[in-house]
Amino acid sequence: MTETAPTPQPDLDHPDSPDFPLDMAHSSFKLRLSWQSVFVGLMFVFMYLPILVLVVYSFNESAYSASWEGFTWQWYEYLRSDSRIFAALRNSLTVAISAVAISAVLGTLMAVGLARYRFPGRQLYLGISYLPLIIPDIAIAVATLVFLAAVGFSLSLWTIVAAHIVFCLAYIAIVVSTRLADLDRNLEEAALDLGATPVQAFFQVLLPQLMPGIVSGCLLAFVLSMDDFLIASFTAGAGATTLPMEIFSRIRTGVKPDVNALSAILIGFSGILAFVAEFVRYRSEAKRG
Repeated sequence: MTETAPTPQPDLDHPDSPDFPLDMAHSSFKLRLSWQSVFVGLMFVFMYLPILVLVVYSFNESAYSASWEGFTWQWYEYLRSDSRIFAALRNSLTVAISAVAISAVLGTLMAVGLARYRFPGRQLYLGISYLPLIIPDIAIAVATLVFLAAVGFSLSLWTIVAAHIVFCLAYIAIVVSTRLADLDRNLEEAALDLGATPVQAFFQVLLPQLMPGIVSGCLLAFVLSMDDFLIASFTAGAGATTLPMEIFSRIRTGVKPDVNALSAILIGFSGILAFVAEFVRYRSEAKRG
């Protein structure tokens, strides 16, 4: 007598099985999607709801942020005639542009040197160069202040620049190093074989390929420098008030709508810089693809 093979039983327990009922699979998918949506929604609310509230209250007609009394543009117009804000903004821009410009040169050279050359103490220098990324700002601020006092430098706007170079240099170097790791070294070797000097190969072959990383690192360092309060407050001299220091001095007696308006402008400016950095990165990846 011929034995018949047992009929396989449908797997009704696993959602990915073809025998899993469609209504149960649809319900399971909706459950997973619902939890993901809730998590993502809570994350965005936690991050961006305070910013939204700040922007809304920057249009509050009341001189006190606790109560809403109507919509107005007066606080943005008030900022146009606030000389202290413009002086602090000028100082912040001077510090950020100077620190980023110097750090861009030094950071690029440091990244290329660490990636392309071998020398005694390279690993030690590699670890030390990125320490500002993990050291707390308060430690950098105190160390810089002690050093400036020990060597006899008087505090001024340029001591803030010197302190900002410390962390701007590390951020730019690590972004350029990431970009450098993805480049084809054969292009430089081909340029050298064709008669180019190492300097010509750097400026005509390597530097154009590194430029998207340099720009991204500079934008990141610029935003961090403009945003810094702790290091600047420790290393600033008389009359060297930066924008974060000015904002802090005003909110000590309560947050006013003009501070909200100024913060909203800074948030919009930071968003534009982030968009530019992402656009540069996208263009770079599109050209490589």
